[in-house]
Amino acid sequence: MDLSYGPRYEDFRAEVKSFLADNADRAPRMTMRVVEHSQEVVDWQKTLIEAGYAARTIPREYGGYGAEPDLLETMIIAEEFSAARVSQGAAGQGISMLVPTLLEYGSEEQKRRYVPPTVNAELLWCQGYSEPGSGSDLASLSTRAELDGDQWVINGHKIWTSTAVEAGMMFILVRTEPEASKHRGISYLLVDMDTPGIEIRPLRMMTGSSDFNEVFLEDVRVPRENLVGERGQGWQIGKTTLVHERNFLGSSALTEGMLAACRKTLAAATDEQGGGNLVHGDRLMQLEGRALAMKYHGLRMLTDRLKGRNPGAAGLITKLNGCQLNNDICSLAIDGLADYGILYRGSPHAVDDGAWQKQYMFQLGMIIGGGTAQIQKNIISERGLGMPREPRATAGS
Repeated sequence: MDLSYGPRYEDFRAEVKSFLADNADRAPRMTMRVVEHSQEVVDWQKTLIEAGYAARTIPREYGGYGAEPDLLETMIIAEEFSAARVSQGAAGQGISMLVPTLLEYGSEEQKRRYVPPTVNAELLWCQGYSEPGSGSDLASLSTRAELDGDQWVINGHKIWTSTAVEAGMMFILVRTEPEASKHRGISYLLVDMDTPGIEIRPLRMMTGSSDFNEVFLEDVRVPRENLVGERGQGWQIGKTTLVHERNFLGSSALTEGMLAACRKTLAAATDEQGGGNLVHGDRLMQLEGRALAMKYHGLRMLTDRLKGRNPGAAGLITKLNGCQLNNDICSLAIDGLADYGILYRGSPHAVDDGAWQKQYMFQLGMIIGGGTAQIQKNIISERGLGMPREPRATAGS
């Protein structure tokens, strides 16, 4: 069996390695999370797009590199950047979730206006989906938008809104057809976060930071042309964005970076403690296997997407598996730190300023974010595997 890629792809791999050798020192420092937004990130993103290693298949007229989709090239880029521990560029809700949604449903004016600054990391986005009474049952959302002449007037309350403080724009689901069924009465709008009537309240998390926010909207006026797709089509479009969100949250690149950092932490702990820990070594090997399975499952999904195939139940697994795996990696790193593992940020003896402890709690939250693990399992069993629906409580019970 010949598992080589062939001369063409080996030449491409050599090109990627040469680029990394010449430019890796310009990349922003990688952490266990997506790199923070900064001018350094913007500059690096533009360098990657020019070289064809970011926004690779996004058309040039929308700010991308404009290459034809090629599964093996995509795989080689990911492998070499991961091996070199070099950032593959900016990520986040705008690039990973909104851009593919706009390319599918957006008007030509919307694509030309919003995609280029987004993929170039110049425009940050936040997601206005969840509400205090509409989390797992997102279709029951109550934030409303009424058309007043050439403007939508939005009133409502969103919660768990990541990056709302930093974002310049929000993509939001609102109810525009109150008489329609809950799934058919929703529309998808783009909102400038500087619009009067928007109030943002940061939510302090158990990690000590405020990565999430509440967003209150009172008589917020949005141009009529900021409607994506058709009026009342928001649920269909929003589900498309959720697919990209779950793929983003279940990114194998992020997991591989965390696993490499875990490996390094365990090696340092072994040197410090004067011997290896067989239990930790066994757990690490199991995590390595799960990470490889996740990586190749992701490539299978990429193949389906490039060939226009519906992956079915397989496409639902990515987020469920990835977020749990990330949390398990953090758990092993903390155990490997032994007594130092109980120290949190601010302690003078905390390793890496308590990064693993914070990341453990953050990844625990991600098991809930983007659709809880329990809801994901129900969807997989019912829609993917055709199992009977979970019994619903009867009225008065």
